[in-house]
Amino acid sequence: MPASATGPDPSPRRTDGPPRTRSWWGWGHADAHPSDAECVALGALLPGTLARPLPVPRVTDLRLPRPALAPPASLAHLVREDPADRAGHALGRAYRDIARALRGELGRVPDLVARPTDAADVTRLLDWAGGHGVAVIPFGGGTSVVGGVEYRGDTHRAVLSLDMTAMGRVLEVDPVSRSARIQAGALGPDLERQLRPHGLTLRHFPQSFEFSTLGGWLATRAGGHYATVHTHIDDFVQSLGVVTPTGTSTSWRLPASGAGPSPDRLFLGSEGTLGVITEAWMRLQDRPRHRASTSVSFGEFPRALEAVRALAQSGLNPANCRLLDPGEALLSGASRDGSAVLVLGFESSAGPVDDLLASALDLARAHGGRTADPTAGDAARGSGTDEAVGAWRAAFLRMPYLRDGLARMGAVVDTFETAATWDRIPELIDAVRTEVAAAAREATGHEATINCRLTHVYPDGAAPYFTVAVAGRPGAETAVWDEIKAAAGEVLHRHGATVTHHHAVGRDHRPGYDRQRPEPFARALRAVKDTLDPHGILNPGVLLD
Repeated sequence: MPASATGPDPSPRRTDGPPRTRSWWGWGHADAHPSDAECVALGALLPGTLARPLPVPRVTDLRLPRPALAPPASLAHLVREDPADRAGHALGRAYRDIARALRGELGRVPDLVARPTDAADVTRLLDWAGGHGVAVIPFGGGTSVVGGVEYRGDTHRAVLSLDMTAMGRVLEVDPVSRSARIQAGALGPDLERQLRPHGLTLRHFPQSFEFSTLGGWLATRAGGHYATVHTHIDDFVQSLGVVTPTGTSTSWRLPASGAGPSPDRLFLGSEGTLGVITEAWMRLQDRPRHRASTSVSFGEFPRALEAVRALAQSGLNPANCRLLDPGEALLSGASRDGSAVLVLGFESSAGPVDDLLASALDLARAHGGRTADPTAGDAARGSGTDEAVGAWRAAFLRMPYLRDGLARMGAVVDTFETAATWDRIPELIDAVRTEVAAAAREATGHEATINCRLTHVYPDGAAPYFTVAVAGRPGAETAVWDEIKAAAGEVLHRHGATVTHHHAVGRDHRPGYDRQRPEPFARALRAVKDTLDPHGILNPGVLLD
C-alpha cells in the first residue's frame, strides 16, 4: 500500500479486477504472503530455522466441532456458521496466533459469527446471548496482537463472534464543526474514502490501517501515525454510542466538558468487555496539502535519543519523528552503515512546512545528526522524500507479512511496545536488549536479534517499540514465545514502563496490566463490569476475570 511522507496514503481499496481475499490464518491479503522460496530466504537470515517452510494451513484440514447451538429464527439472517468464517474469527494476528494456526491449534473456535447492521441488531444479539449463556467477542478487523478476540475458557455454553464490519458507513458530516458520525465497523480505507469528497480526513493511520476498524481503534485506544501531539485515537473522539447488555450509552457532542468523569473514557480502551461501541462522532481535519520529510543519520544511538528528546520538547510537533536503532535501520533498508536513522516529517493544510523541517534539522545537527544530502537546501529537500524515508515506509507496511513468512520457517518473531519517561528510556532499552536476548537464548539455544525504534514521542517520555527474532524449537514455538514474553514483562515492570502503549491489553498482557493498575481502580472496574454486563458475556477474560 502506498504511503505519504508522514503516513500511509488513505487511498480506496483496489477496484480493478476481482476482490482480494483476506488470509484466514495470517496477516492481510492471502495473495501478499511470501512464497515458499521467499520464506526459505528469510529463514537463512536466522540460523537454526527449518529447512523448508511449514505448509500454508487450509480450513478444509481443520476438524471443527459443530456449533453448540443455533440462533433463533429472528436472528438467523445475521448469523453464519460455515467453517471458513468461524476459523477466520477464532484468533487475532499476534505471532502466537500465527504459530498456532500453522499447526491447526486454534483453541475454542466461535460457534457462530454474527454481522449486525445497526445498533438495534447489536441489542437483540446481546439480549439473546445473555439469556442463553453465550460469550460475545466483539470483532472489528481481527488484527489484535494481544489475544483480544479469542475465547479462552469453558464457562459459557457457546461463543459468538460479533463482526462489526457490516456497520461501516459515515452517517453524518458536520463541516461547520469539522466532525462526522461514523459507524464503528468502518475499515480505515473505507472511512477515508467516504470523507474524501468533503475535503476532510480523520488521519489516524495505525500499521493495521487497511484491515482494522474505527471501533477497534476506539476499544483499544489505538496509536496512529502522528508521532507527537495527536498520538492516540482518544484525541479525535467527540462522543460515543455504546450498546451494553443493560442499555445504550450515548454521550453528548461537546468540544470539551468538565462535568465529572468523562463517560467516553469509560469505554475507550475497554476492549469490548463493558459494551459494544456502535458509532462515534469523530473530530476531523482538513486534508493536508503541504508535506516535507527527510531522514537524519546518527553514528551514536544515545545521541540520537537526545536529539529526539530535544525535538519532542521543542514545540515543533513533527507529524513523524520515528527513530530507528542501527538494527532496525538495517532491517528496513534505511541504513547500511551501522547508523541509527531518524525519519522526520511535517504536514499541514494551512501552509508550507519547510521552515519547520529546517528548524528540526538544525536541532538534530546540533546533536550530531547527519542529513541525507548535506549539500542541498533544506526547503528544496523537504519538498520530497529521500531514499531512507521511502525504504522505511515500504518495510513498515510489509513487515507483518515477513513475520508470517518467518513463522512458517519455525522462527519466533514478535513485537512489543511500551512507554516510559525520558529519564528511564536509555536504561530501559539497554535492559530489554540484554535480558530479553538472554531469555531467548536460554529458551532456544540460538542468538536472538532485538531491534528498537521509537514510534511516538512526548515532551516527558517516549514509546519504544521492540522487535524480537530468534529460531524457535520445532513444535514448541508458542512455549518459547511465552518465555520471551514473560522476560519482557519483567523488564518493563522493573523499569516502571507501561505494559502497552498502543497494542491494548487483551489476554496476553493481563499479568502486566494487573500489576500496573491501582487496586482501587481495579475494584471500581469490576463493579462497572458487574453493572453493565451482569451475565458476564462480553469478551470474558479481557481486563477482568
